[in-house]
Amino acid sequence: MVVVLNRRAIIAGLATVVALPARSEEIVDLDWKDLLPKDAAASAIPNTLRGVLPHDEADLAAQQPMSAGVRTDWNGQTVRMNGFIVPVDYSGTGVTAFILVPYVGACVHVPPPPANQLVFVTTSRPWESDGLFEPVTVTGMFGTASTSTQLADIGYALSADRIQNYRI
Repeated sequence: MVVVLNRRAIIAGLATVVALPARSEEIVDLDWKDLLPKDAAASAIPNTLRGVLPHDEADLAAQQPMSAGVRTDWNGQTVRMNGFIVPVDYSGTGVTAFILVPYVGACVHVPPPPANQLVFVTTSRPWESDGLFEPVTVTGMFGTASTSTQLADIGYALSADRIQNYRI
């Protein structure tokens, strides 16, 4: 049996393949509590103490509570998270690396939360930040990563594809 396809049939078939919509990548929305192991306490710093501790504390990183571990559920997935920027590295006037923290003051004005409540974010396009603790939404590739800075030990990393101002 010989199958003969004419030129029109081949072009029509290719047009159908090209016209198929590309499969969009699923984005997982994460909340800070999602980063905690299932049996871990929600936070080492009670809400009533946030923002009350002295601003001139000598070594806040030394006061960081131990982490109860990290979760690997979202390793290699694209996630979206809200949080506050603590700048770590700049390129010109834009931030290229920062710690995403769950509340204002974390790592700078109050002791940092456990490592499983901190995300180290890097971006190839500098983010023109409005300043310390700017609220943002970050989308990008997520994973566990043990990172240590002068400010804190960090349990997660996110390579940002998109950073935008947080909107309620």
